[in-house]
Amino acid sequence: QVQLVESGGGLVQPGGSLRLSCAASGSMFSINAMGWYRQAPGKQRELVATISRGGSQNYANSVKGRFTISRDNAKNTVYLQMNSLQPEDTAVYYCNADILRSPLSYGMTYWGKGTLVTVSS
Repeated sequence: QVQLVESGGGLVQPGGSLRLSCAASGSMFSINAMGWYRQAPGKQRELVATISRGGSQNYANSVKGRFTISRDNAKNTVYLQMNSLQPEDTAVYYCNADILRSPLSYGMTYWGKGTLVTVSS
């Protein structure tokens, strides 16, 4: 079974930084797009950033210029570098990945269980 496991969340002061990681494991032919979503208390889950296998990036306007998404294809890992964190960034952050299990299979979306980021003084 394919699994995505996030790490790197925690408590940080406003203006601080955190780096989230998400590693995919299991039987996979390829990983296509990967991304990060977040869900703040009392709000719906929202897209934070995505990155294609080739490195093309997209960001939500709320994080543009502060967050950077990257990936290491050899390690099946996607990262989210978060700088200038603010209280409104507080949320559970989830990674996802579009994965092909075999060359003839359809791509499927997988989700991690999430990691909590709390920005507070």
